[in-house]
Amino acid sequence: MLKNSLGRELPEYIEGYGKVRPYQGAFVEAEKSSQRAAARIPRSAKRGQSKAVSLEEALDRIGLRDGMTVSFHHHLRNGDRVTNLVMEAIARRGVKDIHLAPSGLFACHEPLVPLIEDGTITQISVSTFGAGPVAQAISAGKLQKPAILRTHGGRPRAIENGELHIDVAFVAAPSCDAQGNMNGSHGPNACGCLAYSYADVRHADWVVAVTDNLVEYPCCPVEISEDLVDYVVQVDSIGDPAGIVSGAMKVTTDPARLAVAQRAADLLDQAGYIREGMSFQTGAGGISLAVASKIRDKMLEKEIRGSFGVGGIHGYFVKMLEEGLLRTLWDVQCFDAEAIRSIAQDPRHIIMSASQYANPENKGCVVNQLDIMILGGFEVDTDFNLNVITGSNGVIMSASGGNADTAAGSKISVVVSNLMKKGPRCLIKKAVTTVTTPGETVDAVVTDKGIAINPRRTDLLEALKDSGLPLVDIRDLQKLGEELGGIEDHPQFGERIVAVAEYRDGTVTDVVRQVL
Repeated sequence: MLKNSLGRELPEYIEGYGKVRPYQGAFVEAEKSSQRAAARIPRSAKRGQSKAVSLEEALDRIGLRDGMTVSFHHHLRNGDRVTNLVMEAIARRGVKDIHLAPSGLFACHEPLVPLIEDGTITQISVSTFGAGPVAQAISAGKLQKPAILRTHGGRPRAIENGELHIDVAFVAAPSCDAQGNMNGSHGPNACGCLAYSYADVRHADWVVAVTDNLVEYPCCPVEISEDLVDYVVQVDSIGDPAGIVSGAMKVTTDPARLAVAQRAADLLDQAGYIREGMSFQTGAGGISLAVASKIRDKMLEKEIRGSFGVGGIHGYFVKMLEEGLLRTLWDVQCFDAEAIRSIAQDPRHIIMSASQYANPENKGCVVNQLDIMILGGFEVDTDFNLNVITGSNGVIMSASGGNADTAAGSKISVVVSNLMKKGPRCLIKKAVTTVTTPGETVDAVVTDKGIAINPRRTDLLEALKDSGLPLVDIRDLQKLGEELGGIEDHPQFGERIVAVAEYRDGTVTDVVRQVL
């Protein structure tokens, strides 16, 4: 028999239950289990006291060391100050060989370049990039190990199945209490939601909330809860509001682009996709919003109501929600001020995790319920492969984001663009510089010079054969681009691989080599 600290006699083993561990005190077992467990849950936190510490103290308690993987989220976009602040603190400690695994990096992260050059950061994994100094440094071969460019769905997949193990997740929290309850929808630097950090906080060894808006306990609403958070660090500022949002996104006013948008909407309508209960996603660029505008016009004309808009949410989708043209919005990040306002006020505006959004391995992937996807990209080739990673000069400009995820999941994916881009360069090439989204998942390319339907989509070709739309072979569009003076870039690459482009399932679609 055993006896616990309460004086109760207990059997050593109970049939149907198993071996008995006698109670020895409220905190004894956790402290005994391992030094790591004891360090992770400070005694003060167990007793309901604050987890709030300085950044330096948090780094001390974590046991920061060479070779760790640290992550951040990108909802603050080009206004983010947290990633630079934390990484510079890590660099001051002389820690090296850090694997930086944020969901996104932007031009504001230029201070990371010296940390790449001195070996503080030796690898980067990311699912979205803003063109800028960090991307250029990777293209130039300054990063010691190849960058891993995942999709928005591929990133949480890799975290959840253990391919990407995160030691420390730092979460920029626009509103947070001293126990770590936080949200992204309130505070002076509100960004809408924190959905790209959800996989990180559930699977990282350590979670540190970084906030400039420490509120009374409990923070309300709770988006990420205190049971997932180890420490709370208060700083002067987590971001620059001007970089987080830029006011309302605007539909293009360019006549040629508006004509492309109209053609795209006509294609979708005549192919039968603009119908009662439809769902769709667009990017936040002017031409993508123009397509949304034309779809809205057709919905009003037909007197139909869509089921949901999805993805990064912008003010145009909010308008359609408030007009009753969409029943709900599934949101993984807010692009503008109107979206941030909506997510804080409207229960029909629903936050989803990046995993729920686009992870192909989970039990319910929202992109698989998507009817229409409007895609953008730098290049398309005559096999319908899409490049959203590198410019035609070979320099990294972006990462896949949700492009490959939505193209695969949606019932129809449509690339919209003028045929001729600045340079002049033609959108369509014989072979793209970097394959990001496989051509088998791209259904149509709509340009001002004609519409190319993927030959695999025989159903679309049949549905549109008498539509009167200007259907052309994609190879003819590519030749027309040459005739219109399209310049072919021929960047010089070395043998060294500087980045790996992963598909949503973790397989590799292409590699990026160092630009000479």
